[in-house]
Amino acid sequence: MKAIILHESRGRIRFQVCQKYMSFKEADILENWFCKKPWVKNVTVHERTKCVILHYHCSRDQVISSIRAFTWREAERVVVLPIHSSRELNREFEEKLTTKIIIKVCSMIFMPKPIRIARILWHALRFFRKGICCLLKRRLKVDLLDAFSIGISVFRKDFKTAGTVMFLLELGELLEEWTRRKSVEDLARCMAINVDRTWLRTAEGDVLTPISDIKPGDQIVMRAGSIIPVDGVLFEGEAAINQASLTGESIPVVKRVGNTVYAGTILEEGECVVEVKHSSGKSRYDQIVTMIEKSERMKSAAESKATNLADKLVPYTFIGSLLAYLLTRNIVRSLSVLMVDFSCALKFSMPLAVLSAMREAGNKHITVKGGRFLEAVSVADTIIFDKTGTLTYASPKVERIITFGDNSESDMLRLAACLEEHFPHSMANAVVQEAQRQGLSHEEFHSKVEYIVAHGIASAVNGERVLIGSAHFIFDDEKVIVPFEEQERFDCIPDEYSHLYLAVGGQLAAVICIADPLRSEAKEVLEALRELGIQKTVMLTGDSYRTASGIASRLGVDTFCAEVLPEDKANYIKKMRQDGHSVLMVGDGINDSPALSEADAGIAINDGAAIAREIADITIAAESLWELVELRRISMALMDRIHSNYSFVIGFNGTLIGLGLAGILSPATSAALHNLSTLAVSLKSMTALPVEKRKVMKC
Repeated sequence: MKAIILHESRGRIRFQVCQKYMSFKEADILENWFCKKPWVKNVTVHERTKCVILHYHCSRDQVISSIRAFTWREAERVVVLPIHSSRELNREFEEKLTTKIIIKVCSMIFMPKPIRIARILWHALRFFRKGICCLLKRRLKVDLLDAFSIGISVFRKDFKTAGTVMFLLELGELLEEWTRRKSVEDLARCMAINVDRTWLRTAEGDVLTPISDIKPGDQIVMRAGSIIPVDGVLFEGEAAINQASLTGESIPVVKRVGNTVYAGTILEEGECVVEVKHSSGKSRYDQIVTMIEKSERMKSAAESKATNLADKLVPYTFIGSLLAYLLTRNIVRSLSVLMVDFSCALKFSMPLAVLSAMREAGNKHITVKGGRFLEAVSVADTIIFDKTGTLTYASPKVERIITFGDNSESDMLRLAACLEEHFPHSMANAVVQEAQRQGLSHEEFHSKVEYIVAHGIASAVNGERVLIGSAHFIFDDEKVIVPFEEQERFDCIPDEYSHLYLAVGGQLAAVICIADPLRSEAKEVLEALRELGIQKTVMLTGDSYRTASGIASRLGVDTFCAEVLPEDKANYIKKMRQDGHSVLMVGDGINDSPALSEADAGIAINDGAAIAREIADITIAAESLWELVELRRISMALMDRIHSNYSFVIGFNGTLIGLGLAGILSPATSAALHNLSTLAVSLKSMTALPVEKRKVMKC
């Protein structure tokens, strides 16, 4: 790609792409291509000017080489774009807003008065039609209030006031429409399927394939715990599918050969082969949009309260206007009351405040699926953590492999990696990565793989049952025995590691010792959360009591539970909520999914299991747990802003009504101040949350 460097400084470069114009699609491709580079901190592409602003943490030569090597054809092949571009949406509303303002200014300056009056009357018909519909349906809503305000101004031949009121109302409608569409699209992208690869069935066997290479007609293999990445038809097998993300059904639906399965649903039980009908993302977006538009699930209690209060206040505005006329016999004072209502500001500002907070969270690598969950985070008094991959780093390493019998370390590692790659989790990834580091290929030489949640994996090799998992699974459930002559070696296995037990044919074949170091920031994060009002911190883990106790004492959690199953975690949270606590759950694995669902807000680590990310209400990046602190601060600042908006709207509009009744403000002035205050509070709600209320933290 040819480009001109316009400006650069340490870690930052701004360059212009050398081409006549840049489309929305090209801008999205370029931005997404750079975002995939590990050395890129942040990138912004401006399609109008064809400029790219790139922040990086690598050598300048590497950046220049990448820019030179970029080609549109290669980038389009590796980048998966969202179905709808937010650039296009923003440009559409920018043009609508600019056009509306230009027409208003030109009509005021250049249009003759008779034509200007005729234009105002023509525009008023739309508002009158909405008001008449409210009367016919016997509903007292804001539309009726607007129609009365405009109608009385027209009747009094105060066309300037009528025109100003309609212009401000149209601006408000445009802002509301943009807010709704933008919030839906943002949420749809937040809920996008974060699945990069899937198992493609080929003549040579199952091959792990990028989602972007999957085409209609391909057959993909799905196993328990997997998210189905595409729409398709069940070609082989039988499975229980959790469709809650699309239909809201809490009970998994049994799917058999010939049944349709949808992208984003979760295979909870069984194994199946799906024949692909649509490429990745083609229908998922529309399904999510429909779900969001039909459901109130994403609204916070504060948003719902604002909407209900807005409609309830309309009758009181009418009563106030009527009383003003009866007491003063002055139509001007009565109209001054009618020109003011509380509903517009309440309806506009609350969703905007929530959207702004969600966008700000997104900028901090935190994905929130709805305002309801930000509200839950702000009031939570208890936070519960899984251990592995959450309080510890998501990339543990294999430190030792202790073999039993005649088994070699390389053979046992190869076998373990072959099984574990089907169900990625932090410890499974450690095994697979160690095999790759040692250059061990692990072809598929086993039979069907069965995943037992929170226990382990079972399969068969050369007719012998092969197991890998926890001590409870291997010794208690499967009754595996340790070779008698090697019991002493088994008893000397180091305690400081987490252990994966591998058994073949009913006998212990190897113990894989995995170092799972604590996150360096974990203890400080817990202290910071306590300073922000979290009263209780809990760690739940499937590890042994010995391991859990040592970690709990080092972190300083208030309490912990060891050797717990997935249902135990969920039951613990359920009991906490029944006792009156508001609970957050932080986890990353398949076994954390029931607990994430049970909590008031489930928070998943972005590098964890796909099913955990899908079920969770919030996801955070894996780089640092400080994002939990930032999430708490953002949610608390959001609630402060919502309460501030309530106080301002009630106080300011109440003052306008009082001044109108006293005859100090004319109807035109009341209408202008009311509508301008609505726009002001709405625009304020779109700004970043107050920085001064946040404590500077380590990252």
